[in-house]
Amino acid sequence: MNIKIIDIPKIANPEGNLAVIEKDTIPFEIKRVYYLFDVPSSANRGGHAHKNLNQILIALSGSFDVVLKDGVNTHKVTLNKPDKGLIISNNTWRELENFSSGAVCLVLASDVFNEDDYIRDFNEFLCYLK
Repeated sequence: MNIKIIDIPKIANPEGNLAVIEKDTIPFEIKRVYYLFDVPSSANRGGHAHKNLNQILIALSGSFDVVLKDGVNTHKVTLNKPDKGLIISNNTWRELENFSSGAVCLVLASDVFNEDDYIRDFNEFLCYLK
């Protein structure tokens, strides 16, 4: 499965840490930034794959689980540190669940929104991979 956890450079300070995303921190140019917040703990987000888009998910606050599927394997990653980012490459199904109270999920995307890039049905995703 084409996923990877990256370290986001952190400047430690007793008065509060600072995380920096610049230059070569991530392997693509950021063309869209958005975040999920106030997600009920019983809600699921995601439930789709992208044909071309790559993303990095970061838990800025709280925690949540990311369930990833490549058509054969399933992998679950818990994000709960604002200095760790989960790179999700294209052609990977993703579902976000188990949001803690106050969780904020930051998403850095390699392209702007394009509905044609989404696969929103898992069976269609499996067919697309073939």
